[in-house]
Amino acid sequence: MSKLRNTNPAPVRKGKIRLDGHSLGLYDLREIAEGRVLLSVASKAKKEVHKASQQVAKAAEGADPRYGINTGFGRFCNIRISREELRELQVNLIRSHAAGVGEPCSPEEVRLAIALRANALVSGNCGIRLEVIQLLLDFYNEDVLPKIPRQGSVGACGDLAPLSHLALVLIGEGEAWVDGRWMTGKKALSKKGLQPIRLEAKEGLSLINGVQVSVAMLARAYHLSVSVVETADLTLAMSLEGFLGSLQPFDARIHEVRPHPGQAIVAKNVRRLLKGSKILKSHQDCDRVQDPYSFRCGPQVHGSVRDALVWIGETIQREANSATDNPLVFTDGEAILSGGNFHGAPISHAADLLAIVMCDLSSISERRSEKLVNPDTSRGLPAFLSKSEGLQSGWMMAHVTASALVSRMKVLSHPASVDSMVTSAGTEDHVSMSTHASEKALECAHQAARVVGIELLIAMDALELRRPFTSGKRLEKILKSLRLELPASKGDRVLSPEIENAARVIEEGLLANP
Repeated sequence: MSKLRNTNPAPVRKGKIRLDGHSLGLYDLREIAEGRVLLSVASKAKKEVHKASQQVAKAAEGADPRYGINTGFGRFCNIRISREELRELQVNLIRSHAAGVGEPCSPEEVRLAIALRANALVSGNCGIRLEVIQLLLDFYNEDVLPKIPRQGSVGACGDLAPLSHLALVLIGEGEAWVDGRWMTGKKALSKKGLQPIRLEAKEGLSLINGVQVSVAMLARAYHLSVSVVETADLTLAMSLEGFLGSLQPFDARIHEVRPHPGQAIVAKNVRRLLKGSKILKSHQDCDRVQDPYSFRCGPQVHGSVRDALVWIGETIQREANSATDNPLVFTDGEAILSGGNFHGAPISHAADLLAIVMCDLSSISERRSEKLVNPDTSRGLPAFLSKSEGLQSGWMMAHVTASALVSRMKVLSHPASVDSMVTSAGTEDHVSMSTHASEKALECAHQAARVVGIELLIAMDALELRRPFTSGKRLEKILKSLRLELPASKGDRVLSPEIENAARVIEEGLLANP
């Protein structure tokens, strides 16, 4: 069996969240992904779930054709299925659609996908029985993590292949990661004292209709990106100091006349970090008029990224509290309506934007790093901040790595959402590619942490080279704390661990809200 990329021990559960289909927040998603909470179904939601499941059971017994309840799926929607075959229909759906390939999703992504699917199901619009939802929550609470291959979804009728692999374990099939190793779905259930579920009408379809795997990936990318963006304001301030740059472009008056919210926040953050800077005073009478764009336009670029993240976060939260089934069940009036809420367009658009803005943030970060290590532009700093020029290479290759990462991010920033394909014999003739978009966004978020981490390491050394002059009190305090995690350089050494460590510090949010 395949290896899980993240083999961290089972998390410690400290809080509780009651799912009602409508109330998950962005912070909740982060806690769920890390496995820090226990999940249950809210009492009010239980009543709605029961009413909807009764309505579906009634429809399954009726004479009228109901998509996915007593008919086939996709191209087979006009084929009526007999009452005796309705259970087999749902099991066949799960088995046949479990066609995913590639590396498995991370534990964080799987936990989120389970919780998000459960939250969609408790909305009362899906027609699934409470015991099926409860088994999903048992998986989460017991850290039974189905093997969900990352590839195979086009984000059309939802993440059909990935979610089918999740659903397989519910019926005692497939594979799951339990207590540090892979095992069959049947064994995983037995190990935790759980019983496989017997699917009734529509329940297989309800388990896989939606883009919860795409949302899980995007939520992870979003939270990582927030930490990177917060850190980027810090690295901007540090690089500005190391570069002997001007604070004038950060004057509040400039940003009041172009009132983008994020832009004003960035300028304020930098001013706050550099308040009382002796480095600034040391060159205030120099003859330089303006700094390069990568410094002077930091508020505009970082700020635009911040504003984009606000919209992306709103989209994720809205999607996390949406009913995405087809058909949808409405107990008021007993309507069962076919629609397209499973389509991943909102997620793919948000994910594409996230990849683009994180690439741009990384690009401007790489430019500042280059200005600091280039002796032609660094305003008196040694080439590559080397302790012994010629004998030592300093940060030469670290900057090359940053350049390589930004180049890859440019490739990844090509939007997936415009690459629609035709599937299911023409029935699904416009798809979202939301999983591709979300996976690209997640990689861009990780790479951005490394690029900004490289700038952080370089800027820290640049500040040391400006001694005895000191920066602002707030920044100096942060720098002192940072040195506990990222010790000062002592000549040439292997840089990879330092870069990865800097990225870890950033991703864990240790530098958020500087």
